[in-house]
Amino acid sequence: MRINREMVIEDLKKLPSLFIGFLLCAYGIAQMKGANIGMNSWGTLNLGTANKFNIEFGQASQIIGILILLFSLTLKIYPGVGTILNMIFIGMFIDMIDKVHIIWRPETYLLKVLSLFLGLLVFSYGAYFYIKQELGAGPRDGLMVGLIKITGLSATYIKPGIEITVLVIGYILGGLVGIGTVLVTLCGGYILNKIFLLKGFDPKETNQRKIYDYFVEVREGVRR
Repeated sequence: MRINREMVIEDLKKLPSLFIGFLLCAYGIAQMKGANIGMNSWGTLNLGTANKFNIEFGQASQIIGILILLFSLTLKIYPGVGTILNMIFIGMFIDMIDKVHIIWRPETYLLKVLSLFLGLLVFSYGAYFYIKQELGAGPRDGLMVGLIKITGLSATYIKPGIEITVLVIGYILGGLVGIGTVLVTLCGGYILNKIFLLKGFDPKETNQRKIYDYFVEVREGVRR
Protein backbone atom coordinates (compact mmCIF):
# COMPACT_ATOMS: atom_id res chain seq x y z
CA MET A 1 0.00 0.00 0.00
CA ARG A 2 1.53 3.30 -1.12
CA ILE A 3 0.65 6.54 0.66
CA ASN A 4 1.67 9.97 -0.55
CA ARG A 5 4.41 10.59 2.00
CA GLU A 6 5.09 14.07 0.68
CA MET A 7 1.54 15.11 1.52
CA VAL A 8 1.84 13.71 5.03
CA ILE A 9 5.22 15.37 5.64
CA GLU A 10 3.93 18.66 4.25
CA ASP A 11 0.96 18.59 6.61
CA LEU A 12 3.08 17.64 9.63
CA LYS A 13 5.28 20.68 8.98
CA LYS A 14 2.19 22.89 9.21
CA LEU A 15 1.18 21.70 12.68
CA PRO A 16 3.33 24.22 14.66
CA SER A 17 1.76 27.11 12.72
CA LEU A 18 -1.66 25.56 13.20
CA PHE A 19 -1.23 25.49 16.97
CA ILE A 20 0.02 29.08 17.00
CA GLY A 21 -3.26 29.98 15.33
CA PHE A 22 -5.16 28.04 17.99
CA LEU A 23 -3.34 29.87 20.79
CA LEU A 24 -4.03 33.26 19.21
CA CYS A 25 -7.71 32.41 18.85
CA ALA A 26 -7.90 31.17 22.44
CA TYR A 27 -6.21 34.29 23.78
CA GLY A 28 -8.47 36.53 21.70
CA ILE A 29 -11.60 34.81 23.00
CA ALA A 30 -10.36 34.90 26.60
CA GLN A 31 -9.48 38.60 26.24
CA MET A 32 -12.93 39.47 24.90
CA LYS A 33 -14.40 37.54 27.81
CA GLY A 34 -12.14 39.40 30.24
CA ALA A 35 -13.28 42.80 28.96
CA ASN A 36 -16.63 41.98 30.59
CA ILE A 37 -18.74 44.28 28.41
CA GLY A 38 -20.28 41.55 26.29
CA MET A 39 -18.55 38.90 24.25
CA ASN A 40 -18.59 37.94 20.62
CA SER A 41 -21.55 35.87 19.53
CA TRP A 42 -19.83 32.49 19.88
CA GLY A 43 -18.51 33.55 23.27
CA THR A 44 -22.03 34.51 24.32
CA LEU A 45 -23.23 31.08 23.29
CA ASN A 46 -20.33 29.38 25.05
CA LEU A 47 -20.90 31.38 28.23
CA GLY A 48 -24.64 30.72 28.21
CA THR A 49 -24.01 27.00 27.68
CA ALA A 50 -21.35 26.91 30.40
CA ASN A 51 -23.59 28.66 32.93
CA LYS A 52 -26.64 26.60 32.09
CA PHE A 53 -24.88 23.24 32.38
CA ASN A 54 -22.30 24.23 35.01
CA ILE A 55 -19.22 23.43 32.93
CA GLU A 56 -16.03 25.31 32.00
CA PHE A 57 -16.16 27.90 29.23
CA GLY A 58 -13.66 25.95 27.13
CA GLN A 59 -15.57 22.73 27.62
CA ALA A 60 -18.71 24.46 26.36
CA SER A 61 -16.72 25.59 23.32
CA GLN A 62 -15.69 22.00 22.63
CA ILE A 63 -19.25 20.68 22.88
CA ILE A 64 -20.60 23.40 20.60
CA GLY A 65 -17.77 22.67 18.18
CA ILE A 66 -18.93 19.06 17.92
CA LEU A 67 -22.51 20.16 17.24
CA ILE A 68 -21.35 22.60 14.55
CA LEU A 69 -19.26 19.88 12.94
CA LEU A 70 -22.26 17.57 12.76
CA PHE A 71 -24.39 20.35 11.26
CA SER A 72 -21.67 21.20 8.74
CA LEU A 73 -21.66 17.61 7.55
CA THR A 74 -25.26 18.09 6.43
CA LEU A 75 -23.98 20.96 4.21
CA LYS A 76 -21.29 18.63 2.84
CA ILE A 77 -18.58 20.63 4.64
CA TYR A 78 -16.21 17.87 5.69
CA PRO A 79 -13.61 18.12 8.49
CA GLY A 80 -9.87 17.96 8.23
CA VAL A 81 -7.22 17.17 10.81
CA GLY A 82 -7.13 20.87 11.67
CA THR A 83 -10.88 20.87 12.24
CA ILE A 84 -10.67 18.10 14.84
CA LEU A 85 -7.63 19.62 16.54
CA ASN A 86 -9.32 23.03 16.62
CA MET A 87 -12.38 21.53 18.26
CA ILE A 88 -10.24 20.00 21.02
CA PHE A 89 -7.44 22.46 21.68
CA ILE A 90 -8.93 25.96 21.42
CA GLY A 91 -11.35 25.18 24.22
CA MET A 92 -8.54 23.60 26.23
CA PHE A 93 -6.28 26.63 25.69
CA ILE A 94 -9.05 29.05 26.73
CA ASP A 95 -9.46 27.29 30.08
CA MET A 96 -5.68 27.21 30.57
CA ILE A 97 -5.37 30.94 29.81
CA ASP A 98 -8.18 31.73 32.25
CA LYS A 99 -6.42 29.79 34.99
CA VAL A 100 -3.01 31.51 34.63
CA HIS A 101 -4.54 35.02 34.76
CA ILE A 102 -2.68 36.63 31.86
CA ILE A 103 -5.70 38.48 30.48
CA TRP A 104 -5.81 42.28 30.57
CA ARG A 105 -8.77 43.26 32.76
CA PRO A 106 -8.98 47.08 32.81
CA GLU A 107 -11.23 49.02 35.15
CA THR A 108 -12.32 51.99 33.03
CA TYR A 109 -14.97 51.58 30.37
CA LEU A 110 -12.84 53.04 27.57
CA LEU A 111 -10.01 50.65 28.31
CA LYS A 112 -12.50 47.79 28.43
CA VAL A 113 -13.55 48.67 24.88
CA LEU A 114 -9.91 48.83 23.79
CA SER A 115 -9.19 45.46 25.41
CA LEU A 116 -12.20 44.01 23.61
CA PHE A 117 -10.84 45.17 20.25
CA LEU A 118 -7.44 43.79 21.19
CA GLY A 119 -9.06 40.41 21.71
CA LEU A 120 -10.95 40.71 18.43
CA LEU A 121 -7.80 41.55 16.47
CA VAL A 122 -5.84 38.68 18.00
CA PHE A 123 -8.69 36.26 17.42
CA SER A 124 -9.17 37.36 13.80
CA TYR A 125 -5.48 37.03 13.04
CA GLY A 126 -5.45 33.61 14.67
CA ALA A 127 -8.39 32.54 12.50
CA TYR A 128 -6.55 33.66 9.36
CA PHE A 129 -3.35 32.01 10.58
CA TYR A 130 -4.78 28.50 10.84
CA ILE A 131 -7.23 28.73 7.94
CA LYS A 132 -4.32 29.45 5.59
CA GLN A 133 -2.61 26.19 6.65
CA GLU A 134 -5.35 24.39 4.69
CA LEU A 135 -5.55 21.47 7.10
CA GLY A 136 -9.26 21.96 7.55
CA ALA A 137 -10.71 25.09 9.10
CA GLY A 138 -12.15 24.94 12.59
CA PRO A 139 -15.81 23.97 12.98
CA ARG A 140 -16.96 27.60 13.14
CA ASP A 141 -14.67 28.95 10.44
CA GLY A 142 -15.20 25.86 8.31
CA LEU A 143 -18.89 26.69 8.35
CA MET A 144 -18.07 30.29 7.41
CA VAL A 145 -15.73 29.30 4.57
CA GLY A 146 -18.27 26.77 3.30
CA LEU A 147 -21.03 29.38 3.22
CA ILE A 148 -18.70 31.86 1.50
CA LYS A 149 -18.08 29.33 -1.26
CA ILE A 150 -21.75 28.39 -1.56
CA THR A 151 -23.09 31.96 -1.64
CA GLY A 152 -20.15 33.74 -3.27
CA LEU A 153 -20.40 36.49 -0.63
CA SER A 154 -17.42 37.81 1.35
CA ALA A 155 -16.69 37.31 5.04
CA THR A 156 -17.93 40.87 5.58
CA TYR A 157 -21.50 39.59 5.13
CA ILE A 158 -21.31 35.90 5.99
CA LYS A 159 -19.57 36.24 9.36
CA PRO A 160 -22.06 38.77 10.83
CA GLY A 161 -24.99 36.71 9.51
CA ILE A 162 -23.76 33.62 11.34
CA GLU A 163 -22.92 35.52 14.50
CA ILE A 164 -26.28 37.28 14.78
CA THR A 165 -28.00 33.88 14.66
CA VAL A 166 -25.64 32.49 17.27
CA LEU A 167 -26.09 35.57 19.44
CA VAL A 168 -29.84 35.07 19.66
CA ILE A 169 -29.37 31.47 20.78
CA GLY A 170 -26.69 32.47 23.29
CA TYR A 171 -28.89 35.20 24.74
CA ILE A 172 -31.78 32.76 25.18
CA LEU A 173 -29.42 30.48 27.12
CA GLY A 174 -28.48 33.37 29.40
CA GLY A 175 -25.15 34.42 27.88
CA LEU A 176 -23.77 37.91 28.56
CA VAL A 177 -24.82 40.48 25.97
CA GLY A 178 -23.57 44.07 26.02
CA ILE A 179 -22.09 46.86 23.95
CA GLY A 180 -19.04 44.66 23.32
CA THR A 181 -21.25 42.07 21.69
CA VAL A 182 -22.68 44.67 19.34
CA LEU A 183 -19.24 46.04 18.45
CA VAL A 184 -17.74 42.63 17.73
CA THR A 185 -20.77 41.45 15.77
CA LEU A 186 -20.71 44.55 13.56
CA CYS A 187 -16.93 44.82 13.18
CA GLY A 188 -15.77 41.19 13.28
CA GLY A 189 -16.43 40.37 9.64
CA TYR A 190 -14.96 43.66 8.47
CA ILE A 191 -11.73 43.19 10.44
CA LEU A 192 -11.33 39.59 9.32
CA ASN A 193 -11.90 40.53 5.70
CA LYS A 194 -9.34 43.34 5.99
CA ILE A 195 -6.79 40.85 7.37
CA PHE A 196 -7.53 38.56 4.42
CA LEU A 197 -6.99 41.46 2.00
CA LEU A 198 -3.85 42.66 3.78
CA LYS A 199 -2.34 39.21 3.59
CA GLY A 200 -3.51 38.62 0.01
CA PHE A 201 -5.61 35.67 1.13
CA ASP A 202 -8.84 34.68 -0.61
CA PRO A 203 -10.91 32.13 1.36
CA LYS A 204 -12.81 31.29 -1.82
CA GLU A 205 -9.63 29.83 -3.29
CA THR A 206 -8.60 27.71 -0.32
CA ASN A 207 -8.36 23.97 -0.70
CA GLN A 208 -8.77 22.73 2.83
CA ARG A 209 -7.38 19.23 3.31
CA LYS A 210 -10.03 16.85 4.54
CA ILE A 211 -9.49 13.63 6.46
CA TYR A 212 -11.21 11.87 3.56
CA ASP A 213 -8.33 12.96 1.30
CA TYR A 214 -5.93 10.67 3.16
CA PHE A 215 -8.20 7.69 2.53
CA VAL A 216 -8.32 8.62 -1.15
CA GLU A 217 -4.52 8.51 -1.22
CA VAL A 218 -4.55 5.07 0.40
CA ARG A 219 -7.13 3.83 -2.09
CA GLU A 220 -5.16 5.21 -5.03
CA GLY A 221 -2.05 3.62 -3.59
CA VAL A 222 -3.76 0.23 -3.50
CA ARG A 223 -4.86 0.59 -7.14
CA ARG A 224 -1.28 1.37 -8.21
